Amino acid sequence: MNGKPIVVLSNNDGSVIARSNEAKALGVPMGAVAYKYDKFFQANGVHVFSANFALYGDMSNRVMNVLKEFSPECKIYSVDEAFLKLKGFEYFDLEEYGRMIKEKVTRCTGIPVSIGIAPTKALSKVANRIAKKYPERTLGSYVMDTDEKRIKALKWLKIEEVLGIGRKHSEKLRNSGVRTGYDFSVLNDTGVVRNMSIIELRLKRDLMGIPTLYLSIEQPKKSIATTRSFERNLLKIECFSRLNKQMQLYQILSYKTFL
Repeated sequence: MNGKPIVVLSNNDGSVIARSNEAKALGVPMGAVAYKYDKFFQANGVHVFSANFALYGDMSNRVMNVLKEFSPECKIYSVDEAFLKLKGFEYFDLEEYGRMIKEKVTRCTGIPVSIGIAPTKALSKVANRIAKKYPERTLGSYVMDTDEKRIKALKWLKIEEVLGIGRKHSEKLRNSGVRTGYDFSVLNDTGVVRNMSIIELRLKRDLMGIPTLYLSIEQPKKSIATTRSFERNLLKIECFSRLNKQMQLYQILSYKTFL
């Protein structure tokens, strides 16, 4: 179904947990409550699928096994993402090597992937976004091998899209005038440590092209879980009000019982 708008629903078909680029272009938000979008999906020809976590885990293992063939150092970052260390590949055509990786993964698993190659871990993530955003120009593989490319990419990257910058930090940075990855990379080191932490300082240096985040550093792992959740609470406020009154009554009765 390449080129078609597709969404995948959470456990029990509750909400949207994955969207194709075509579905994103139609305005389907992440976490959308499925039953509220039934008419929208039908009107726009959106293909809706239930989640299959066992299949995702199996396909993820297949992709990672293929990636390990291209480098002895492979760090699995999440169910759909990994970092490879290309040490000793200085005389390789890295752009072509990235396309070889992409071609083999697609041929062996049927999973389309994008490859980003750069001097540091954080910059490779940025390069990957470019390869994914502009597949026609990059053919799915982009190499950030000059400082000019690095600066241009970071000026294009929104601060909330930087690897390791969460929602709270991005809001704080935006309020102080930091709106892009480049703005963050030129901040004063002392200010970064004072307002955030040493972890963000390492990230900043990685974005400057100074290798600081290594594959051996443990990252928060993502996992596949069976959950039931929506993007916002669907219960009415009155329900909570009634529940609070019941709890207060229970506490009063309990208090009287022990007197």
